[in-house]
Amino acid sequence: MLRRGRALAVGLLAAVSLLVAGCGSGGTVSTGSNSSAGTPVRGGTLTILGQSDIFNLDTVSAYYTVSTLLERLFTRQLFSYADTASFAGQLKLVPDVATEIPTAANGGITDGGKTLTVHLKQGVDWNTSPARQVTAADFVREFKMLCNPVSPVGAPGYFLSTIVGMQDYCNGFAKVPANVSAISAYVDGHSLPGVVATSDLTLTFHLIQPAADFLNILAMGFCSARPVEYMKYLPDSAQFRQNTLSDGPYEITSYTADKGFTLQRNPAWKQSTDTLRHNYVSKVVITEGLTADSVQQQLEAGTGDMEWDVAPPTQDIPSLLSTHDSNLVIGPSGPAYVDLGTYLAMNQYAGPMKNKLVREAVEYAVNKNAIVQILGGPQITETTNQLILPGNVGYAKGFNPFPDNNGAGDPAKAKSLLTQAGQSGVAVKLLYSTTQPMPRVAQSLQSSLQAAGFKVTLVPATQADFYGKYLEDPTTSKQDTWDIAPPGWVPDWFGNNGRSTVQPLLTDPAPGSNDFGGYNSSAVNALIAKALAAPSTAAASTYWAQADETGVEDAAVVPINVQKWPIYHSSQVKGCIFFANALNCDPTNVWLSGG
Repeated sequence: MLRRGRALAVGLLAAVSLLVAGCGSGGTVSTGSNSSAGTPVRGGTLTILGQSDIFNLDTVSAYYTVSTLLERLFTRQLFSYADTASFAGQLKLVPDVATEIPTAANGGITDGGKTLTVHLKQGVDWNTSPARQVTAADFVREFKMLCNPVSPVGAPGYFLSTIVGMQDYCNGFAKVPANVSAISAYVDGHSLPGVVATSDLTLTFHLIQPAADFLNILAMGFCSARPVEYMKYLPDSAQFRQNTLSDGPYEITSYTADKGFTLQRNPAWKQSTDTLRHNYVSKVVITEGLTADSVQQQLEAGTGDMEWDVAPPTQDIPSLLSTHDSNLVIGPSGPAYVDLGTYLAMNQYAGPMKNKLVREAVEYAVNKNAIVQILGGPQITETTNQLILPGNVGYAKGFNPFPDNNGAGDPAKAKSLLTQAGQSGVAVKLLYSTTQPMPRVAQSLQSSLQAAGFKVTLVPATQADFYGKYLEDPTTSKQDTWDIAPPGWVPDWFGNNGRSTVQPLLTDPAPGSNDFGGYNSSAVNALIAKALAAPSTAAASTYWAQADETGVEDAAVVPINVQKWPIYHSSQVKGCIFFANALNCDPTNVWLSGG
């Protein structure tokens, strides 16, 4: 299970890693969908299998890939993404509950980009008795609950840095007792000037400054509509989880912690109001508590249909590839990638990486090609020299400030820089997660660094400690307990996503921050500020590229590779297109061959 907009959970990264074995045996990587899906069939039960329970069910705080999968079934947002066959098509924002995408031309964007007016569709209803229209006030309520003191939003910066009055509102909310009456009283008694319901079906946002990516933020699950009934429960409490409402094609009819969910068609949902989802299957059953191996066995046997929080076991992928199993899908389609598979964080709080020349030596030393082979081979992963993924806003094709023999590394140049820095034979501590395949990645890094003149000591850690004890704790970093570490990254959205990639990885070092090495540059900060304030995507692109390039030229991090993603489904599942927003099939758009 991996969180969006944060370091990759290496347990799922491992599922990608042994694709190289299949590629080496002559297998062909498939992408896209069931080409012979045919005409959709209605009916049947879609069975989704996995290991773990949801971390957060409340849309305010839900921030994991499986959260996106579940939210697609029972929630709706103002804007979203279509489940199209092409990755380029999936990057395009489309209206969901909103009637249209606001633009300057249609009057939805005014005041130089600082005011957005969104009109809501008539006929989008809650599954209350009787059914009730989803209103602008329901969206305002969600935004006012983002910084509740019980289960707040996982990415507060997206909202604090964009919405007028959000910081002051949240400062006040932080002082409120964590009980239902106090929370309800605060929400009812305090306005949020940046989010206003100007009519039942009109929502107005006032921004601190223009933000070309604000519509992408509004497409996140954090920005779902929130019914007034939820104010009767503590956010994401056990009581809340038993009383969810739905405005999507399915409703949650049962939930048992650590066991799973059952969802059935929502009788209040109307296809005429939803161009993005369908409700082909009658029921969706999510079963938890299984292993990745048992999930794979059931999917192949047809007793299960889709994965929940697991990916195909690494040992199974070679045979799936060599037999051209059509139920294995590697996404996205075309030359696109969905995650920064591995990069090197370098500890600049303490130790040798405080010296820029030493960091530059690391840039030249790493044999990226060797890691590409460990993590999947060139059919599904490739080397990179920047943080922004190919195809996204700000990506600069051909950028490479540290020429390294086309990814093979330049140990002679690295040795020269260490000599120049007076650090020949410098000792460094390489922190890595013990979850496969990261021990193999660490050994490869150790080999290439030692060939370049470093003396490398490996520091193993469990996955939880890798992030929680070391990378996200500056106190530990300042004790020089690690010098180099290889995490991974998945952005919250694709396209104009520098706010979800460049900004978190290169700014605001602090406890819990994803700027693991403590890098802080006034030049990069200024470029990011310009990108965030850009009135258009085109203008933002220039600044995001410059910010990314400046950070890499400063040797803040070492980008290594970008990756695709494997999923598997049963043979009776049809219409499965790799849906990048959920890293899976879209459960609202698949059907079962047996009905």
